[in-house]
Amino acid sequence: MWMPRSMILVSVLALAACGGGERDITLRSFQSTSGGPDEFAVLPGKALQAPENFAALPVPTPGGENLTDQHPKGDAVAALGGRPEALKATGVAAGDGALVQHASRKGVSGNIRETLAADDLAYRTRKSRFTKFRLFKVDRYVEVYAKESLDPQREVSRWRRAGARTPTSPPRN
Repeated sequence: MWMPRSMILVSVLALAACGGGERDITLRSFQSTSGGPDEFAVLPGKALQAPENFAALPVPTPGGENLTDQHPKGDAVAALGGRPEALKATGVAAGDGALVQHASRKGVSGNIRETLAADDLAYRTRKSRFTKFRLFKVDRYVEVYAKESLDPQREVSRWRRAGARTPTSPPRN
């Protein structure tokens, strides 16, 4: 017996809606399509060495740093003659004090991170209403946040029309 195309479409959509538990509000789809391992997920540790003084070893902390952990950015900075300890966040740099003071001249919200996280969660929840009804997983991040992003070429054109110099920008076409 032959089924109309609309019935097939409705049954496929209903079947797709049954998949997954809760609604996916991450908007990102980063799963690997190959069956092989992800070679970038494994970061080999440094070679094990016996310390000079076993009493001076740090106390093990779950999720903390280990003496054999790799620090690729710090190693690169050291190899180029810099100070790897400068990568650790220690507060506002001395040269940025005036900028921070000017930016906070009208007050600073102490819970801005929590407020922004809650607002973004509500926004992603609102924008992911019909993500369950997709036949294929797609990355919707760019689509959802398109109104919040700048078009770089349009911005450069706007600043150039206003007379601002844009020396690091690509030349006009």
